[in-house]
Amino acid sequence: MCAQAPISVSDEVGRLLHTFARARKPQLSVEFGCSLGASAIYLAAALADNGAGRLITTEIHPGKARAARANVTQAGLGDLVEIRVGDALLTLDPVGEQVDLLVLDGWNELYLPVLDLLTPQLAPSALVIADLSADDPDLLPYLERVRASDDGWTSLTVPFDAGVEISIRDVPSG
Repeated sequence: MCAQAPISVSDEVGRLLHTFARARKPQLSVEFGCSLGASAIYLAAALADNGAGRLITTEIHPGKARAARANVTQAGLGDLVEIRVGDALLTLDPVGEQVDLLVLDGWNELYLPVLDLLTPQLAPSALVIADLSADDPDLLPYLERVRASDDGWTSLTVPFDAGVEISIRDVPSG
């Protein structure tokens, strides 16, 4: 384990991720910011409970990625999770298929660039879940985007920890 790395998601937020993944039944989930794999375990457990789907997650720090792989494997979920090591703007370009569920839990200043990178691959009504940090100005461009109803998004902040932004990409029918 990496001693300097905190568990990046609380149990409350982890259960929220699990619940949304159970409800959305994603074939492909993508996570930006794996850290030690706690959120990946919640997401992969939902995929296992659903009986289908896979998770691609990315982590820039090789040591954290190794620890995450060990944790996911120890949880018995290794066959559902692909951990890509490196800069998310490179490792997620492209993911290769439609993304049903996107979780943003890495560096705040990269939330919007990662969203922009993956938007062409988001499925209709894709669910985007972003773990927020209190009063971080780096989040403002991302929040402005997903809260702009004229830009095809519906968004709501859930008051867990510093906040979790739940957004749905609205796609016009036809």
